[in-house]
Amino acid sequence: MLTTAPRGTKDILPDTSGHWQYIEETAYTVCRTYGYSEIRTPVFEHTELFLRGIGETTDIVDKEMYTFTDRGERSITLRPENTAAVVRAFLEHKLYAGPQPTKLFYMGPMFRYDRPQAGRYRQFHQFGVEAIGSKGAAIDAEIIVLAVQFLRKLGLNELKLNINSVGCPQCRPVYRTRLQEFLKEKVTAMCGDCQSRFDRNPMRILDCKKEACTALSQGAPQMVDCLCDECQAHFSQLKDLLTAADVEFVLNPRLVRGLDYYTKTAFEIQYSPLGAQSAVCGGGRYDGLIEECGGQPTPGIGFAIGLERVLLALEKQNLLPQAKNDIDLYIAPLGENAQAPAFRLLCQLRQEGIACDMDFLNRSLKAQMKYANKYPAKFVAIIGEEEVQQNKVMLKNMETGEQQLIDMDTIQQQFKAERKG
Repeated sequence: MLTTAPRGTKDILPDTSGHWQYIEETAYTVCRTYGYSEIRTPVFEHTELFLRGIGETTDIVDKEMYTFTDRGERSITLRPENTAAVVRAFLEHKLYAGPQPTKLFYMGPMFRYDRPQAGRYRQFHQFGVEAIGSKGAAIDAEIIVLAVQFLRKLGLNELKLNINSVGCPQCRPVYRTRLQEFLKEKVTAMCGDCQSRFDRNPMRILDCKKEACTALSQGAPQMVDCLCDECQAHFSQLKDLLTAADVEFVLNPRLVRGLDYYTKTAFEIQYSPLGAQSAVCGGGRYDGLIEECGGQPTPGIGFAIGLERVLLALEKQNLLPQAKNDIDLYIAPLGENAQAPAFRLLCQLRQEGIACDMDFLNRSLKAQMKYANKYPAKFVAIIGEEEVQQNKVMLKNMETGEQQLIDMDTIQQQFKAERKG
C-alpha cells in the first residue's frame, strides 16, 4: 500500500528524531575521546563480500540477506552488517598505510530479513567501532570499555558484560572434535538448523535459542578448556585489563557470536531491564577477516550496537531527554504589507544564527500567538501596519509578557541582548 511503510521498517518522525540525535551525539563524543574517526560506507556491496566476510554457514547469509541482481547482472546485497564493508574500505583505500591501529566508527542503516519484534526491524540502525592492526589484548579491552562507557553515558547502568574466547584456527579444530563427539548422539533430536550446523559449524549449536537445543547441549565441552597457549595468554590478559579498568564481566562459555569471522575474544553486553531480548551490544576479534577479503594477515576487533534496542531501553527507563523544538523568535506579520519586511527580517536573523520562524498562513494575531506558544517561542516580534511605517517591531517576551518597540534595523543586536538578559 502506498500509505503504509513496508513491514519491518519504521519512520523516524520529528517528535522522536531528537532522541536519535541525542544517542548519535553521545556516540560521536565518546569516539572522539577514544581517538576513533568516522567512516561511511555504501548501504550496498557486492554479495561476494558478505559471503566471504560473514560466512556462508551463518543465519545472516542463509536466511536474512536482501540480495538482488542489478541491471548490470551483478549480485548486490544491502549490507546486513558493516564490519565486512569497513574491511573492504580499509583495503581499497590502503588505510593500513596510515597510523596503526586504524580506529574507525560508523552509524547507519543495516538490512536483514527477519521476523520483526520489539527493538528489531528489517531496516535497523547500528553504531559500530572497529580497530584494525593490533593483535594485543589491550585494544580488545579498549573496545569493550568504549562500548560500556557509551551505554553508561546514556544512563544504562544495569549492564552485564559476557566474555569468552572462541580460540583460533590452531586450537579450534581440537574443540570442534570434542564438541561433535559430545553432540553426535543428541543432534538428531535438535532443530533443523542445529542439525545442519553439526558438520558445518558445530560451535553455532551453542548459540541456538530454542529451549530443547539449549537443554540438549548443556554440559558441552568449553572452548576455554581447549585454548592454545597464545589464546589462553591473550584471554587471561584481557580479563586482567578489564579488572584494572573496574569493568565487571562474566565468563560465558556458550557465547560464540553468530558470525564466522570471530577469533579469540567474543563479548556481549546485556541490559537486564529489557527482559528476554536484553542484548544491546555484541562484538569480538576477527584476525582472519582481512586476509579472507584479499588483504595481508591483519588483526582486528570491533562491536556493533543496535540503536533501536538502545532507544527501547532508554524509553523503558525514562532516560530520554525532553524534546527541544523551541525557537528564539517567532515573527508575526499582520496584513499583506507586513509580509516582505517580516520575511526580510526572518532571513537576516537566521543568517546571524538566531533560531526563528514566521507565520505563512495569514492567521490572525490571536492565532499566531497561540501557535508561537505551542512551538514554544521565547519571543514574538509583531509587525503590523504601524510597525512597517515606523520601521519597528513590537518585541514580546513570552515568559514575562513584557513588550517593547524596537527599531527593525537594530533588532539583531537588541534581540541578542534581550535574549541574554
